Amino acid sequence: MIRTLAVTHDHQVHLDIPLTELDPLKFQWFWADFQAPTSRETELLGTYFHFHPLEIEDCLNDVQRPKMDPHEKYVFLITHALGKGGKEAGEVDMFLGRTFLVTFHFERMREIDEAWERIRTRAVDPSKKTNPVAAAYLVLDALVDEYFPCVFGVEDELADLEEKGRRESVDRLLAQVFDLRSRLLKLHHTIVPMRDLLYRIINSQHVDDSQEYRVYFTDIYDHLLKLSEMIDSNREMTADLRDSYISLNSNRMNGIMKTLTVITTIFMPLTLIAGIYGMNFEHMPELRWKYGYFGVLGGMLFLAGAMIGWFWRRGWFK
Repeated sequence: MIRTLAVTHDHQVHLDIPLTELDPLKFQWFWADFQAPTSRETELLGTYFHFHPLEIEDCLNDVQRPKMDPHEKYVFLITHALGKGGKEAGEVDMFLGRTFLVTFHFERMREIDEAWERIRTRAVDPSKKTNPVAAAYLVLDALVDEYFPCVFGVEDELADLEEKGRRESVDRLLAQVFDLRSRLLKLHHTIVPMRDLLYRIINSQHVDDSQEYRVYFTDIYDHLLKLSEMIDSNREMTADLRDSYISLNSNRMNGIMKTLTVITTIFMPLTLIAGIYGMNFEHMPELRWKYGYFGVLGGMLFLAGAMIGWFWRRGWFK
């Protein structure tokens, strides 16, 4: 589906006008949104707008790294949107020109709808200037705002994980820690390149009116700086938790091995005595002793008690 928003020179907004009727003499600028386009609609990127074939290919391929490619008549931007929970990243491609903005995405996105509604409302107000750069800013602002719930959600799970550290098993805690680290890595692969992209936009001379909107793009850049710092901090925290749980697990295993070693050591001489008197040789004088059974059993109990006492004094049971 292709929807259009065109603004005239007298601040009138026209929606869903066919691309062939977007006369530059009649309209000040327009926004064409390719939302889950068909193959025939996708061809318009090359046949109607004459965008570079490599950039059209980037639009059609899997999620690409955020970047900016300047051209003489337009600037191509690849941006990322985070889905619910931040587990998967989606791509929003933008072609930003002097009199047009073209957005391309395969799924309907609430961020695009919000920016669309905001620019439609502002365009009819003569006191508020609107242009393709303003529309691109609103899209970027809406995309970045959706990053915060994803990062805050991971922070909340980390806080819960620290509280559950005394109740759940180490294996389950480690599995949750590695899951959080995996999600943080995916967020890092989205947010850090977006931060670099905003830095290029702020310092670029290829985007018309970028200096006028520099303070707004700088605000988005500051948000991305904060998000990247939060991700780095959370990754350090998960690393500390991982090391703590691994150390705790190793300590528990050492305790178990120590207990088993003590028990085995106690029973080793007893097993030796039982093995000697279980050989059933004919000439064993103790076998004919009236109190032999009680004597050997008492000796075994005394030996076990002595070993337990010695281990206790050595602190092996602490």
